[in-house]
Amino acid sequence: MTTIHSCRKVARLMAAAASTLVATTALAQTPTKASRLSVDTELRLVNDLRNRGISDSLMKPAAKLTVQAAHESGVIGELVLTTVSKKQYLQGNGLGIEATLAYHWGDPEGWWFGVGAALERFPGARFEAPHAIDLDSFTPADVRRSKFDSDYLVLEAGYGALEARVLSVVSRSYRGANTGGVCGQILQVSTDPAAGLGCYARGDHHSRGTLLADLSYSIDLDPHTTLNLSVGVQKVKNFREADATNYSVGISHRRWGFDFGAEWVGVNTRVRELYLVPDGNKLRATDNNRLVFNVARKF
Repeated sequence: MTTIHSCRKVARLMAAAASTLVATTALAQTPTKASRLSVDTELRLVNDLRNRGISDSLMKPAAKLTVQAAHESGVIGELVLTTVSKKQYLQGNGLGIEATLAYHWGDPEGWWFGVGAALERFPGARFEAPHAIDLDSFTPADVRRSKFDSDYLVLEAGYGALEARVLSVVSRSYRGANTGGVCGQILQVSTDPAAGLGCYARGDHHSRGTLLADLSYSIDLDPHTTLNLSVGVQKVKNFREADATNYSVGISHRRWGFDFGAEWVGVNTRVRELYLVPDGNKLRATDNNRLVFNVARKF
């Protein structure tokens, strides 16, 4: 694990995001004949920040700031800042950053498609774990430092209220899923050491090539209320233990300029030990099904 990044670095990141927002907003307010740019900003508060059904905030409240800039040519850029748990993203400063650049084409009212690239960063967050076990002495070997950062290629498609998205991981690992991160976690928290040792016995691997897929559908119940349905699949390369499926059923309602929402989030994980996080003198599961509430305001 590394030391926590300084508050000064976080401030610089936030300042850079703010300056980008100011610049893009100015462009959107003064369009030219050659280009038109629209910018949407949303601040969302949740009682539990979920990513693919798994809590990123250790079941505690979190904030999410999203800035999206869309050009009439079909180019779309998005920046997302979230607060995450320092107990999960060890040695980090509690900040998650997602950035996406994509190109969309087609009919917004019919079939449309998109391609792009995305990155995910957790500044300062990292861990150290053995990538091998000496089976003669049962002692850790080849201890390395890993980050939780990931890079993706993105494919999107939609028709009306139906949207599909597939991400392929092109970074060496997906959110720290490597031999040290997966096998080491199982060996550390499992009551059966055979599971962890069996994982190590397969050799040293990374998770480049992991596939993530999502399908969502929304139904307008009235001009202010929407029913939202989604399902997702996670197939982690070289580590079936980390495979998972998730779903959510939620409803959102717009009132007084705010969006209020509630959704039931469910997740089915293959090996639960991978989603247990030390919190004081106990382990907390981040893959429990839960009712998640949120409130958002767009600017």
